[in-house]
Amino acid sequence: MTATSRARSRLGLVAGMMLAAAIVTAAVLSLSGCAPQSAAGEAADAATTPAAELRLGYFANVTHAPALVGLEEGLFADALGDTKLTTQVFNAGPAAIEALSAGAIDATYIGPNPSINTFIQSGGQSAHIVAGAATGGAALVVRDGIDSPADLEGTTLATPQLGNTQDVALRSWLAAEGYETDTTGGGDVHITPTENAQTLTLFQQGAIDGAWLPEPWVSRLIVDAGAHVLVDEAELWEDGAFPTTVLLVRAEFLAEHPETVEALLEGHVASVAWLEGHAAEAPTVINAALEAETGKPLADEVLTRALEYVSFSVDPHAETFETLVANGLEAGTQKDGSIDGLFDLRLLNGLLESDGGEPVSAGGLGEE
Repeated sequence: MTATSRARSRLGLVAGMMLAAAIVTAAVLSLSGCAPQSAAGEAADAATTPAAELRLGYFANVTHAPALVGLEEGLFADALGDTKLTTQVFNAGPAAIEALSAGAIDATYIGPNPSINTFIQSGGQSAHIVAGAATGGAALVVRDGIDSPADLEGTTLATPQLGNTQDVALRSWLAAEGYETDTTGGGDVHITPTENAQTLTLFQQGAIDGAWLPEPWVSRLIVDAGAHVLVDEAELWEDGAFPTTVLLVRAEFLAEHPETVEALLEGHVASVAWLEGHAAEAPTVINAALEAETGKPLADEVLTRALEYVSFSVDPHAETFETLVANGLEAGTQKDGSIDGLFDLRLLNGLLESDGGEPVSAGGLGEE
């Protein structure tokens, strides 16, 4: 049986299960006199269908290589079948969340902190993480003359966007080092959220002293602009494992079109497996995708270095998310609230188990 046939078989099974569940749910609600409490609950009362279109967001970053490879190798298109795939490229997480919340996209590759933010701000109604994508590949790089945290007093550092994953990491780390910052650029160290390409230009001009960035921008500042690493974020996490990119799906879309989300996940799983099994080919494929989006490929030295610091996995490392919440609160970039229910890994684990793989954990923060 081909991958496409297996996907269609699984999609049919999921559709049947969802319909049966909807019938049971409707009966229970009728007897209890209760009404569904969310858009997802309302959608569960009706039979689901594959979506005519899936609108997918991602970034032109090495940490989003599963998206780049999935598109470049046609893995998403193969899995989605008749569902039309359209894409949109973002610079950082908050912008992608804005599009997701407005209904302009249905799913996006994104960092964990913006995923946390939208979930908390919506009271758990906006979106769910359905898979992991990448770990590692983020660091604070600085100019010559900055050799320790003590040298950062009065400096100006960039991050991709206020409240994005690297922005939160920098603010949290600076607080642990005894520095005060604020979200308007004041404090002991001045943080200026800046688009990544502009950060490189500003660093080359001497207008900023460093930046906390994802790959390939860490490597670009090192190779192209003479920066050096002051903090590799992997050093701050147990076993060096921290989530950089996850796959987030709008809750309403997940409830109405689980078959399409499963197909997206099938393409995602295939892309991660491709990256694991084609290490020699991966730089060429990733670079071709980056060139298509940015108009210019990365230098071989930059891409080789970047890939040394990033790992790709469908495990979202849910066990780290309570710490990420604490970091966001400390950074002043998110509201306090529960992330119970943030993860919905049922479709992913169904695919993994059907292929003889091990399921991944939601860390007690959702369905698995």
